[in-house]
Amino acid sequence: MLWPLELRSIAIQAVPSFIAEPKISVAYMFTNSGRQEERTGKYGTPRVQYLQELVTQFQNTTSEESKERIVANLANFAYDPFNYTFLRQLNVLELFLDCITEPNEKLVEFGVGGICNSCVDPANASIVTKCGGIPLIIQCLSSPVRNTVNYALGALYYLCNAYNKEEILRPEVVDVVERYAAAGSVSVSFSNLAQAFLDKHVSQPK
Repeated sequence: MLWPLELRSIAIQAVPSFIAEPKISVAYMFTNSGRQEERTGKYGTPRVQYLQELVTQFQNTTSEESKERIVANLANFAYDPFNYTFLRQLNVLELFLDCITEPNEKLVEFGVGGICNSCVDPANASIVTKCGGIPLIIQCLSSPVRNTVNYALGALYYLCNAYNKEEILRPEVVDVVERYAAAGSVSVSFSNLAQAFLDKHVSQPK
């Protein structure tokens, strides 16, 4: 059984949470060290150790289903700012990017979902950009998997800034986003996300 991702909402007025799936309840997912110790006990598994175990399991398994489950789990941990340092320390962001290059659509979906969750943090966004993540995420805009497109739009919303906007705001990319923005009758989530991106990064201030 694959776990649905808990995806970050774009915090702008009139744009709802762009993922309507139920949130996963995962042990170890808390927002501070005190809360973590309260739930895991004094001798519970430290967060970084648990994440390291997940990464090791991913590297050692040959089962596609196990990889999907592990990456979905890691993507959920990427939702919590408490984990950002650990994700960088364990090269989880690079793992997410590697998943986007896989032929397995579930790994692509969960990989870009993890990027979407984590790149709200500038340090994480910088790593994604330096590791060549932007072209991979743009590629996800043409995915046949709806969640993958949603996550890619959300990731680009957070990643786009003054330093990389020329790479992201290429005419062909803006054209795709504009078509999603105009497709409200087909998908409200695509339309809202795409319009939020255009409003923030493309529309000229009045």
